[in-house]
Amino acid sequence: MTNSRELEILYQDDHFVAINKPSGLLVHRSPVASREKIFALQMVRDQIGQRVFPVHRLDRPTSGVLLFALSPETANLTAQLFQAGQIQKKYIAVVRGYIPERGTVDHPLKEIKDRYIKRRARQKDKPYIKPEIKTYPAVTDFKQLAKIELPFAVDKYPTSRYSLVELIPKTGRRHQLRRHMKHLSHPIIGDTRYGKDIHNKFFLNQFHCKRLLLAAVEMKFIHPMTGADVVITAAPDGKFDGEFSLILQQFNWNRIR
Repeated sequence: MTNSRELEILYQDDHFVAINKPSGLLVHRSPVASREKIFALQMVRDQIGQRVFPVHRLDRPTSGVLLFALSPETANLTAQLFQAGQIQKKYIAVVRGYIPERGTVDHPLKEIKDRYIKRRARQKDKPYIKPEIKTYPAVTDFKQLAKIELPFAVDKYPTSRYSLVELIPKTGRRHQLRRHMKHLSHPIIGDTRYGKDIHNKFFLNQFHCKRLLLAAVEMKFIHPMTGADVVITAAPDGKFDGEFSLILQQFNWNRIR
């Protein structure tokens, strides 16, 4: 991602604009990454020449469909659709091992508090009281799209197995897909927080792939202003040939969706 590269616009009308967010790009300013100067919100605003309002988030290392509203009113209505589960998002990921053909992960997740919030709480005059960590329901449907066995002894076995999986979150918890795949013992390749370092290093050394292999490839919803069905799709690396696309090509998975 460079300063001069324009973002790929996937959808635009009088109420919304959707882009294909590159891996590594923050959605908006965050105290967690205070040194960053470039953000999707800022880039989209400058590219289309008007204010935009985020209605959901994608993790920084995740690429794919990112939707912005063009007014506060549309943003509020869309946030309600997300909260009601009326917007469906579909992701693809490359995970370690042979994941089952299909299934549902129904595994509650604890909320994740940003580190800067913890530091700020400790700086107050009052004695620091550790906040209660809440747990929320979290559900993800998954389907195996393809699998491959490579003749490399990455871990303790003489060969290594990987799967291409479709993921559909039914809830919207932070890092939900990454945490659910870890829960299944099929962590996503390139996940430095929840994944397995030995497999991440293998993909870096063998395929020159250092990104998280997770991409939001489809979003479906009923337009809150027009009532029309909206389907927005994205390639894992957009219109540019990136690391995710190259992995799909090398594994002969590029036509599977």
